[in-house]
Amino acid sequence: MRVMGIDPGLRNLGWGVIDVAGSRLSHVANGICHSAPGEGVGDLAARLLSLHSQLTEVIRQYAPDAAAVENTFVNKDAVATLKLGQARGIALLVPAQFGLVVGEYAPNAVKKTVVGVGHAAKAQIDHMVRIHLPGVEINGPDAADALAIAICHSHHVQSAGRLNAALKRAAG
Repeated sequence: MRVMGIDPGLRNLGWGVIDVAGSRLSHVANGICHSAPGEGVGDLAARLLSLHSQLTEVIRQYAPDAAAVENTFVNKDAVATLKLGQARGIALLVPAQFGLVVGEYAPNAVKKTVVGVGHAAKAQIDHMVRIHLPGVEINGPDAADALAIAICHSHHVQSAGRLNAALKRAAG
């Protein structure tokens, strides 16, 4: 199974793709979709369109079987939170346009799955992603977070599969 993780952001939207074969994870690709603020009316719409186009190309190129997106956290700046939510909408929309089921995870759940603690620092996430995916070259903190989201999703999908198999055996 090929899993794509997406770390939503209006300026930097991180993405990471991994292959999952049983308990074995392998790195496929990672990167960051950038959108720079412009000067005029419709700036936000243009930035969202740019993210949509870039993420569409990434999915076309790497053809994931599943996707996962980090939930938005609410901070003190309501306007920034709203803009992040709109970027997250793009992160949910594009995989859905390709018919992918999209998992959603709280930041603390991703950190707990990958690092072992729910309040890990960026450096700890990067370090643990490198342990899970030996030899990976990470294209920045947003890409590291996206790979962590993909790893988290792969663990949850595998756990759900094992649970369903056990339930079938018990009922059978």
